[in-house]
Amino acid sequence: MQPTLSAFRAVQIVLLAACLALGVSCKEDKAVQAKREQSVTVLVVEPSDVPLTADLPARVNAYRKAEVRPQVEGIIVDRLFTEGSLVEEGQSLYKIDPQVYQAALDSAQASLESAKAKLTAAQLKRSRRRSLRQAQAVSEQEWEDANAEYLQALANVNLARAQVRTAEIRLRYTDVLAPISGRIGKSACTQGSLVTANQPDELAVIQQLDPVYVDMTQSALNLLKLRERVLKGTLVPPPGGSAKVQARLETGSLYEADGELKFSDITVDEGTGMVLLRAVFPNPEGVLLPGMYVRALVNVGVQKNALLVPQLAVRRNAKGVGSVFVATAAGEAEERIVEARERAGGFWIVASGLKPGEKVVVSSLQNMRHGTRLKIDEVKTLQSLRDDAKSRQDAGDVPGLTSAGGQR
Repeated sequence: MQPTLSAFRAVQIVLLAACLALGVSCKEDKAVQAKREQSVTVLVVEPSDVPLTADLPARVNAYRKAEVRPQVEGIIVDRLFTEGSLVEEGQSLYKIDPQVYQAALDSAQASLESAKAKLTAAQLKRSRRRSLRQAQAVSEQEWEDANAEYLQALANVNLARAQVRTAEIRLRYTDVLAPISGRIGKSACTQGSLVTANQPDELAVIQQLDPVYVDMTQSALNLLKLRERVLKGTLVPPPGGSAKVQARLETGSLYEADGELKFSDITVDEGTGMVLLRAVFPNPEGVLLPGMYVRALVNVGVQKNALLVPQLAVRRNAKGVGSVFVATAAGEAEERIVEARERAGGFWIVASGLKPGEKVVVSSLQNMRHGTRLKIDEVKTLQSLRDDAKSRQDAGDVPGLTSAGGQR
């Protein structure tokens, strides 16, 4: 009987050990399963109207620019402005030695007086010949000669007057005036320099800096695509056909005043395929300087029924193909290829690959894989994401989104 009892106890011990091992295994499976589930936040994709902004490279140019050049030859005897200062149209900038031109004017005026005297004599002679002609006391030839002499003297007077006007103009050109109002740059010459009429080198340059032009370039292909979308009705252009433009400085901040798109060139650059766009910006403080590089943000219209996802939710492979993770009804992550080429603030506009109502994973994406079990902790809407981003900005965190149309 003793061996039988020992065998029974041995069987009990084996069965107990098996049960314990089975329980531990079940607990481990549950722990692994729980570990594989990722807690995520999802965004419910919903269509919305989104203002579109084209981000274009641009350069600042002066509204008006005048190169100051002399129109007569001579020695500069004085410079009458301060470099870098504001000058008014008609203000005297340089003084060229006027003595030669004053003498030429005096000579022209003397010639005019001489011509007037000859005209008076010819007029009196013609008058006498007319009286004698009526009395038939002179021949017809003498009358014609006297009349021709008078007409010649009259022409000489007109010629002398023109020479006086020319001399006056040349004398006035010795005072080099500002052709426009604006800020004048450095002077290319000093007192004592010899200048010539219409020389290739300017004496100084005046630029009007309020307002200023901001010249942008955009590809002709993008312009054609925008036009197609307008014709299809998916893009509503700005009201009145006038687009608002913002300028982002190299510091990253936005220029305080908005500009207005005024001009689109009709010629495409053959080398680059780009088209020139020009906007006008007010510049009362002189912040925008000619030649400065800026980024121009052009309001091109409103995209109707656009699907937006945060930029961080879109991953791209080496070929630039974008994808997002969608939470399926089975609670798994499905990797979805999407077409997202346009940005609206901190969001991508998804042209294809998503449908309204689908849930896009927007958190815990570092180790996300296709088929990963998901535990949805929070469901967000587009507006709630914007509100969260604005709250973080107000708290002084990294800048986020303020609207679908731009960044703060």
